[in-house]
Amino acid sequence: MNTTSSPARSTSTPGLLVAAAAVIPAYLLHLVLPGLPVLTAAVILGLLAANLPGISSAVSGPLKPGLSLAARKLMRLGIVLLGLKVSLVDIAGLGWGALLLIVALVGAAFAGTYAVCRAFRLPGEEPLLIASGFSICGVSAIGAMAAARRVRQEDTVVPIALVTLCGTLAIGVLPLLGSLLSLPGETFGIWAGASVHDVGQVVATAQTAGTAALAAAVVVKLARVVLLAPMTAAAGVMGRRQAAAAGGNGATGKRPPLVPLFVAGFLALILVRTTGVLPAGVLEAAALVQEILFAAALFALGAAVRFRALFASGVRALSAALVSWFLIGALGLGLALLLAP
Repeated sequence: MNTTSSPARSTSTPGLLVAAAAVIPAYLLHLVLPGLPVLTAAVILGLLAANLPGISSAVSGPLKPGLSLAARKLMRLGIVLLGLKVSLVDIAGLGWGALLLIVALVGAAFAGTYAVCRAFRLPGEEPLLIASGFSICGVSAIGAMAAARRVRQEDTVVPIALVTLCGTLAIGVLPLLGSLLSLPGETFGIWAGASVHDVGQVVATAQTAGTAALAAAVVVKLARVVLLAPMTAAAGVMGRRQAAAAGGNGATGKRPPLVPLFVAGFLALILVRTTGVLPAGVLEAAALVQEILFAAALFALGAAVRFRALFASGVRALSAALVSWFLIGALGLGLALLLAP
Protein backbone atom coordinates (compact mmCIF):
# COMPACT_ATOMS: atom_id res chain seq x y z
CA MET A 1 0.00 0.00 0.00
CA ASN A 2 1.26 3.51 -0.82
CA THR A 3 0.81 5.49 2.39
CA THR A 4 2.22 8.78 1.08
CA SER A 5 -0.17 9.39 -1.81
CA SER A 6 -3.38 9.58 0.27
CA PRO A 7 -2.41 12.69 2.30
CA ALA A 8 -1.20 14.43 -0.86
CA ARG A 9 -4.42 13.52 -2.64
CA SER A 10 -6.59 14.81 0.23
CA THR A 11 -4.55 18.03 0.39
CA SER A 12 -5.08 18.63 -3.34
CA THR A 13 -8.77 17.72 -3.45
CA PRO A 14 -10.27 21.06 -2.25
CA GLY A 15 -8.32 23.11 -4.80
CA LEU A 16 -9.15 20.70 -7.61
CA LEU A 17 -12.85 20.86 -6.74
CA VAL A 18 -12.79 24.66 -6.69
CA ALA A 19 -11.04 24.77 -10.08
CA ALA A 20 -13.65 22.39 -11.50
CA ALA A 21 -16.53 24.35 -9.97
CA ALA A 22 -15.18 27.63 -11.40
CA VAL A 23 -15.92 26.33 -14.90
CA ILE A 24 -19.66 26.84 -14.26
CA PRO A 25 -19.54 30.63 -13.63
CA ALA A 26 -17.07 30.96 -16.52
CA TYR A 27 -19.69 29.48 -18.88
CA LEU A 28 -22.40 31.65 -17.32
CA LEU A 29 -20.28 34.76 -17.95
CA HIS A 30 -19.86 33.65 -21.55
CA LEU A 31 -23.63 33.22 -21.92
CA VAL A 32 -24.26 36.71 -20.55
CA LEU A 33 -21.41 38.24 -22.60
CA PRO A 34 -21.10 36.11 -25.77
CA GLY A 35 -18.12 38.16 -26.94
CA LEU A 36 -16.16 37.02 -23.88
CA PRO A 37 -14.64 33.55 -24.48
CA VAL A 38 -15.06 30.97 -21.74
CA LEU A 39 -11.30 30.69 -21.22
CA THR A 40 -10.89 34.44 -20.79
CA ALA A 41 -13.77 34.42 -18.30
CA ALA A 42 -12.01 31.66 -16.36
CA VAL A 43 -8.81 33.72 -16.11
CA ILE A 44 -10.79 36.76 -14.91
CA LEU A 45 -12.50 34.70 -12.22
CA GLY A 46 -9.14 33.35 -11.10
CA LEU A 47 -7.72 36.86 -10.89
CA LEU A 48 -10.68 37.95 -8.77
CA ALA A 49 -10.31 34.94 -6.48
CA ALA A 50 -6.63 35.69 -5.98
CA ASN A 51 -7.10 39.35 -5.09
CA LEU A 52 -10.45 39.78 -3.34
CA PRO A 53 -10.18 40.01 0.46
CA GLY A 54 -11.26 36.85 2.22
CA ILE A 55 -11.16 34.58 -0.81
CA SER A 56 -7.49 35.31 -1.50
CA SER A 57 -6.39 33.84 1.84
CA ALA A 58 -8.05 30.53 0.97
CA VAL A 59 -6.57 30.56 -2.54
CA SER A 60 -3.06 31.12 -1.23
CA GLY A 61 -3.57 28.73 1.67
CA PRO A 62 -5.51 25.45 1.79
CA LEU A 63 -6.59 25.59 -1.87
CA LYS A 64 -3.11 26.22 -3.27
CA PRO A 65 -1.91 22.57 -3.65
CA GLY A 66 -4.98 21.56 -5.64
CA LEU A 67 -4.98 24.71 -7.75
CA SER A 68 -1.32 24.17 -8.60
CA LEU A 69 -2.08 20.59 -9.61
CA ALA A 70 -5.03 21.71 -11.73
CA ALA A 71 -2.96 24.37 -13.49
CA ARG A 72 -0.31 21.84 -14.43
CA LYS A 73 -2.10 18.55 -15.09
CA LEU A 74 -5.40 19.77 -16.54
CA MET A 75 -3.57 22.12 -18.88
CA ARG A 76 -1.51 19.23 -20.24
CA LEU A 77 -4.57 17.01 -20.70
CA GLY A 78 -6.24 19.86 -22.58
CA ILE A 79 -3.24 20.22 -24.87
CA VAL A 80 -3.43 16.50 -25.70
CA LEU A 81 -7.10 16.84 -26.65
CA LEU A 82 -6.32 19.92 -28.72
CA GLY A 83 -4.79 17.49 -31.22
CA LEU A 84 -8.29 16.26 -32.11
CA LYS A 85 -9.10 19.69 -33.58
CA VAL A 86 -6.30 19.46 -36.14
CA SER A 87 -6.71 17.53 -39.39
CA LEU A 88 -3.65 17.43 -41.58
CA VAL A 89 -5.96 16.97 -44.58
CA ASP A 90 -7.65 20.32 -43.91
CA ILE A 91 -4.30 22.04 -43.42
CA ALA A 92 -2.87 20.50 -46.60
CA GLY A 93 -5.84 22.01 -48.44
CA LEU A 94 -4.25 25.43 -47.96
CA GLY A 95 -1.54 24.49 -50.47
CA TRP A 96 2.23 24.41 -50.07
CA GLY A 97 2.68 28.08 -50.83
CA ALA A 98 0.29 29.16 -48.08
CA LEU A 99 1.76 26.66 -45.61
CA LEU A 100 5.29 27.94 -46.20
CA LEU A 101 4.08 31.50 -45.67
CA ILE A 102 2.40 30.49 -42.39
CA VAL A 103 5.59 28.79 -41.20
CA ALA A 104 7.53 31.94 -42.12
CA LEU A 105 4.96 34.04 -40.26
CA VAL A 106 5.27 31.96 -37.09
CA GLY A 107 9.07 32.08 -37.29
CA ALA A 108 9.12 35.84 -37.81
CA ALA A 109 6.55 36.43 -35.06
CA PHE A 110 8.49 34.22 -32.63
CA ALA A 111 11.84 35.84 -33.40
CA GLY A 112 10.39 39.35 -33.37
CA THR A 113 8.51 38.88 -30.10
CA TYR A 114 11.53 37.26 -28.46
CA ALA A 115 13.73 40.20 -29.57
CA VAL A 116 11.20 42.73 -28.28
CA CYS A 117 10.99 41.00 -24.89
CA ARG A 118 14.76 40.86 -24.61
CA ALA A 119 14.96 44.56 -25.55
CA PHE A 120 12.57 45.32 -22.67
CA ARG A 121 14.85 43.21 -20.41
CA LEU A 122 12.21 40.73 -19.30
CA PRO A 123 13.67 38.20 -16.86
CA GLY A 124 14.39 34.50 -17.12
CA GLU A 125 12.37 32.49 -19.61
CA GLU A 126 9.63 35.10 -19.99
CA PRO A 127 10.83 36.13 -23.49
CA LEU A 128 10.67 32.50 -24.67
CA LEU A 129 7.24 31.88 -23.13
CA ILE A 130 5.71 35.12 -24.41
CA ALA A 131 7.15 34.55 -27.89
CA SER A 132 5.72 31.02 -27.91
CA GLY A 133 2.28 32.10 -26.73
CA PHE A 134 2.01 35.02 -29.12
CA SER A 135 3.34 33.26 -32.23
CA ILE A 136 1.88 29.73 -31.95
CA CYS A 137 -1.25 29.09 -29.91
CA GLY A 138 -1.45 31.15 -26.77
CA VAL A 139 -1.74 29.49 -23.38
CA SER A 140 -1.25 25.98 -24.83
CA ALA A 141 2.13 26.94 -26.27
CA ILE A 142 3.21 28.55 -23.00
CA GLY A 143 2.32 25.37 -21.11
CA ALA A 144 4.16 23.15 -23.58
CA MET A 145 7.27 25.36 -23.66
CA ALA A 146 7.32 25.63 -19.89
CA ALA A 147 7.32 21.84 -19.61
CA ALA A 148 10.04 21.44 -22.25
CA ARG A 149 12.27 23.97 -20.47
CA ARG A 150 11.28 22.93 -16.93
CA VAL A 151 10.05 26.43 -16.10
CA ARG A 152 8.44 26.84 -12.69
CA GLN A 153 4.68 27.22 -12.78
CA GLU A 154 4.78 30.59 -11.02
CA ASP A 155 7.05 31.91 -13.78
CA THR A 156 4.33 31.25 -16.38
CA VAL A 157 1.82 33.56 -14.69
CA VAL A 158 2.89 36.84 -16.35
CA PRO A 159 3.16 35.36 -19.88
CA ILE A 160 -0.27 33.74 -19.56
CA ALA A 161 -1.82 36.96 -18.24
CA LEU A 162 -0.32 38.92 -21.15
CA VAL A 163 -1.34 36.48 -23.88
CA THR A 164 -4.87 36.40 -22.46
CA LEU A 165 -5.05 40.20 -22.28
CA CYS A 166 -3.82 40.75 -25.84
CA GLY A 167 -5.99 37.98 -27.25
CA THR A 168 -9.01 39.53 -25.56
CA LEU A 169 -8.13 42.95 -26.97
CA ALA A 170 -7.99 41.41 -30.44
CA ILE A 171 -11.62 40.30 -30.16
CA GLY A 172 -12.69 43.94 -30.05
CA VAL A 173 -9.96 45.68 -32.02
CA LEU A 174 -9.54 43.47 -35.09
CA PRO A 175 -13.19 43.56 -36.24
CA LEU A 176 -13.12 47.35 -35.92
CA LEU A 177 -9.93 47.61 -37.99
CA GLY A 178 -11.24 45.08 -40.50
CA SER A 179 -14.30 47.25 -41.03
CA LEU A 180 -12.21 50.42 -41.37
CA LEU A 181 -9.96 48.69 -43.91
CA SER A 182 -12.98 47.25 -45.77
CA LEU A 183 -11.43 43.77 -45.73
CA PRO A 184 -13.43 40.98 -47.42
CA GLY A 185 -14.64 38.28 -45.05
CA GLU A 186 -12.14 35.62 -46.06
CA THR A 187 -9.22 38.05 -45.93
CA PHE A 188 -10.27 39.16 -42.46
CA GLY A 189 -10.54 35.52 -41.37
CA ILE A 190 -6.99 34.80 -42.54
CA TRP A 191 -5.81 37.86 -40.61
CA ALA A 192 -7.57 36.70 -37.43
CA GLY A 193 -6.23 33.15 -37.78
CA ALA A 194 -2.70 34.42 -38.34
CA SER A 195 -2.68 37.04 -35.58
CA VAL A 196 -4.86 36.00 -32.63
CA HIS A 197 -3.42 33.69 -30.00
CA ASP A 198 -5.83 31.06 -28.64
CA VAL A 199 -8.25 29.06 -30.81
CA GLY A 200 -11.27 30.30 -28.85
CA GLN A 201 -10.19 33.91 -29.28
CA VAL A 202 -9.75 33.33 -33.03
CA VAL A 203 -13.31 31.98 -33.28
CA ALA A 204 -14.71 34.90 -31.27
CA THR A 205 -12.86 37.40 -33.48
CA ALA A 206 -13.53 35.85 -36.90
CA GLN A 207 -17.20 34.99 -36.45
CA THR A 208 -18.02 38.71 -36.45
CA ALA A 209 -17.31 38.71 -40.22
CA GLY A 210 -19.40 35.70 -41.16
CA THR A 211 -18.99 32.00 -41.91
CA ALA A 212 -16.40 32.43 -44.70
CA ALA A 213 -14.18 34.44 -42.35
CA LEU A 214 -14.59 31.87 -39.58
CA ALA A 215 -13.72 28.92 -41.84
CA ALA A 216 -10.57 30.64 -43.15
CA ALA A 217 -9.53 31.72 -39.66
CA VAL A 218 -9.82 28.26 -38.13
CA VAL A 219 -7.77 26.52 -40.85
CA VAL A 220 -4.98 29.12 -40.70
CA LYS A 221 -4.99 29.02 -36.91
CA LEU A 222 -4.76 25.23 -36.80
CA ALA A 223 -1.83 25.36 -39.21
CA ARG A 224 -0.10 27.47 -36.56
CA VAL A 225 -1.15 25.02 -33.84
CA VAL A 226 0.60 22.13 -35.65
CA LEU A 227 3.89 24.01 -35.22
CA LEU A 228 3.59 23.60 -31.46
CA ALA A 229 5.28 20.18 -31.66
CA PRO A 230 8.42 21.11 -33.67
CA MET A 231 8.87 24.38 -31.77
CA THR A 232 8.59 22.53 -28.45
CA ALA A 233 11.05 19.89 -29.67
CA ALA A 234 13.53 22.62 -30.66
CA ALA A 235 13.20 24.19 -27.21
CA GLY A 236 13.72 20.76 -25.66
CA VAL A 237 16.94 20.24 -27.66
CA MET A 238 18.25 23.62 -26.53
CA GLY A 239 17.29 22.84 -22.95
CA ARG A 240 19.11 19.52 -23.02
CA ARG A 241 22.24 21.16 -24.43
CA GLN A 242 22.15 23.85 -21.76
CA ALA A 243 21.61 21.24 -19.05
CA ALA A 244 24.53 19.17 -20.38
CA ALA A 245 26.76 22.26 -20.50
CA ALA A 246 25.80 23.21 -16.96
CA GLY A 247 26.16 19.69 -15.59
CA GLY A 248 29.20 18.49 -17.52
CA ASN A 249 28.51 14.86 -18.41
CA GLY A 250 24.89 15.12 -17.28
CA ALA A 251 25.50 13.27 -14.03
CA THR A 252 24.16 16.18 -12.02
CA GLY A 253 20.46 16.73 -12.44
CA LYS A 254 17.94 15.31 -14.83
CA ARG A 255 17.96 16.57 -18.39
CA PRO A 256 14.76 18.18 -19.72
CA PRO A 257 12.70 15.97 -22.05
CA LEU A 258 13.23 16.33 -25.78
CA VAL A 259 9.45 16.34 -26.27
CA PRO A 260 7.14 16.26 -23.22
CA LEU A 261 4.89 13.22 -23.11
CA PHE A 262 1.72 15.29 -23.45
CA VAL A 263 3.06 16.92 -26.62
CA ALA A 264 3.60 13.42 -28.02
CA GLY A 265 -0.02 12.72 -27.11
CA PHE A 266 -1.05 15.90 -28.93
CA LEU A 267 0.74 14.65 -32.06
CA ALA A 268 -0.82 11.20 -31.75
CA LEU A 269 -4.33 12.67 -31.62
CA ILE A 270 -3.61 14.84 -34.67
CA LEU A 271 -2.91 11.61 -36.54
CA VAL A 272 -6.10 10.04 -35.17
CA ARG A 273 -8.15 13.05 -36.30
CA THR A 274 -6.51 12.98 -39.72
CA THR A 275 -7.59 9.37 -40.32
CA GLY A 276 -11.23 10.45 -40.08
CA VAL A 277 -12.19 7.39 -38.02
CA LEU A 278 -13.79 9.39 -35.21
CA PRO A 279 -17.42 10.42 -35.69
CA ALA A 280 -18.45 14.06 -35.39
CA GLY A 281 -20.16 13.43 -32.04
CA VAL A 282 -16.94 12.18 -30.47
CA LEU A 283 -14.99 15.15 -31.80
CA GLU A 284 -17.58 17.59 -30.45
CA ALA A 285 -17.53 15.89 -27.04
CA ALA A 286 -13.72 15.95 -26.98
CA ALA A 287 -13.75 19.67 -27.87
CA LEU A 288 -16.09 20.36 -24.95
CA VAL A 289 -13.95 18.35 -22.53
CA GLN A 290 -10.84 20.16 -23.78
CA GLU A 291 -12.46 23.55 -23.18
CA ILE A 292 -13.55 22.50 -19.67
CA LEU A 293 -10.03 21.30 -18.83
CA PHE A 294 -8.51 24.53 -20.11
CA ALA A 295 -11.07 26.62 -18.22
CA ALA A 296 -10.31 24.87 -14.92
CA ALA A 297 -6.55 25.16 -15.54
CA LEU A 298 -6.76 28.84 -16.47
CA PHE A 299 -8.85 29.63 -13.40
CA ALA A 300 -6.12 27.98 -11.32
CA LEU A 301 -3.38 29.92 -13.12
CA GLY A 302 -5.29 33.18 -12.70
CA ALA A 303 -5.64 32.41 -9.02
CA ALA A 304 -1.84 32.51 -8.74
CA VAL A 305 -1.62 36.13 -9.94
CA ARG A 306 -1.29 38.83 -7.29
CA PHE A 307 -1.93 42.28 -8.71
CA ARG A 308 0.73 43.88 -6.54
CA ALA A 309 3.43 41.53 -7.76
CA LEU A 310 2.18 41.76 -11.36
CA PHE A 311 2.17 45.57 -11.39
CA ALA A 312 5.54 45.73 -9.65
CA SER A 313 7.27 43.99 -12.55
CA GLY A 314 4.58 44.14 -15.19
CA VAL A 315 5.02 47.59 -16.76
CA ARG A 316 7.92 46.47 -18.94
CA ALA A 317 6.21 43.16 -19.66
CA LEU A 318 2.96 44.89 -20.64
CA SER A 319 4.85 47.30 -22.91
CA ALA A 320 6.69 44.40 -24.55
CA ALA A 321 3.44 42.51 -25.02
CA LEU A 322 1.67 45.44 -26.68
CA VAL A 323 4.59 46.06 -29.05
CA SER A 324 4.66 42.35 -29.88
CA TRP A 325 0.90 42.32 -30.40
CA PHE A 326 1.21 45.16 -32.90
CA LEU A 327 4.07 43.32 -34.65
CA ILE A 328 2.13 40.07 -34.99
CA GLY A 329 -0.97 41.94 -36.12
CA ALA A 330 1.03 43.65 -38.87
CA LEU A 331 2.65 40.36 -39.94
CA GLY A 332 -0.74 38.62 -39.98
CA LEU A 333 -2.30 41.38 -42.06
CA GLY A 334 0.56 41.09 -44.54
CA LEU A 335 -0.05 37.34 -44.80
CA ALA A 336 -3.79 37.88 -45.26
CA LEU A 337 -3.23 40.32 -48.11
CA LEU A 338 -0.79 37.90 -49.77
CA LEU A 339 -3.23 35.00 -49.52
CA ALA A 340 -6.34 37.01 -50.34
CA PRO A 341 -8.42 35.35 -53.07
